[in-house]
Amino acid sequence: MPPVLDARNLRKSYGTLAAVSDVSFTVDAGELVGLLGPNGAGKSTTVGMIAGIVPPDAGEVRIHGKPLEGDTDPAKLAIGLIPQDLALFEELPARENLRFFGSLYGLAGPVLDQAIASGLEFVGLADRARDKVKTFSGGMKRRLNLAAGLLHDPQLVLLDEPTVGIDPQSRNAIFDNLEALRGRGKSIVYTTHYMEEAERLCDRIVIVDHGRVIANDTVRGLYGLLPASRRLSVELRGDEAGYPALLEAVRALPAVAAAEIADGILTAVLEDLAAGAPGVLSLLQQREVAYDHVVSERGDLQTVFLTLTGRTLRD
Repeated sequence: MPPVLDARNLRKSYGTLAAVSDVSFTVDAGELVGLLGPNGAGKSTTVGMIAGIVPPDAGEVRIHGKPLEGDTDPAKLAIGLIPQDLALFEELPARENLRFFGSLYGLAGPVLDQAIASGLEFVGLADRARDKVKTFSGGMKRRLNLAAGLLHDPQLVLLDEPTVGIDPQSRNAIFDNLEALRGRGKSIVYTTHYMEEAERLCDRIVIVDHGRVIANDTVRGLYGLLPASRRLSVELRGDEAGYPALLEAVRALPAVAAAEIADGILTAVLEDLAAGAPGVLSLLQQREVAYDHVVSERGDLQTVFLTLTGRTLRD
């Protein structure tokens, strides 16, 4: 059986900017694959090409083994897209929003009515069906956006950072929805730059940076890239103007695999904590850099990314 999604050597440029340089990965039935990377890594462009709304310059997208061809390809009915930007009509009630989007998928009559009722129930908004979207919280709008992309019961669901700017309760509700979809055998591509989301949800993670895939594995497999690494975090005090020179000096230490300074916190990835931590702290003392708090942790997904790329996910 071919995979539900097979993205092969996708490329896309805008003028001289290569948004996606070479991205390939597959998604099987019932698999939730996380597409991880910082802003500007090419995640949204990749999702657009998979959905068939951004034409690739090279490469191809296969759905159930068949190439996706053109705007009218019936294979697109197997895809549900939940974009990062909300696609809702503020002045219409929730139910009428779903009626509009359902009609775009060719649904009508009792079939559409049932799809709307099921969609609202699934995202926990059945009791708000008659309320205008402008009265909804950000989290409720995100959940309604999810319902709109699922009306036609797609096999492949594409979610582009669906939890940006929402409250923890709505975020957890969306997580529950995704786990339920996976339980139904749906295939899901989930783009995010939040590590905790990827660790909770994803069966496999594809890390992209500068438009290229730099890792593709399970969470456990990615941790295997760092069998003995530790992360040292130091909360700095003082003049930020000296941070670039300090960072360069920390990166030059032999026990430091990678380092970054963000929001006043120095993070160093160390192959050996016992050997590396004293050197980092000694360097801070030599340069008369004051600090308040020191924490050491076992490597996590952010550490994996930092080691692979030399910078954090939230650049």
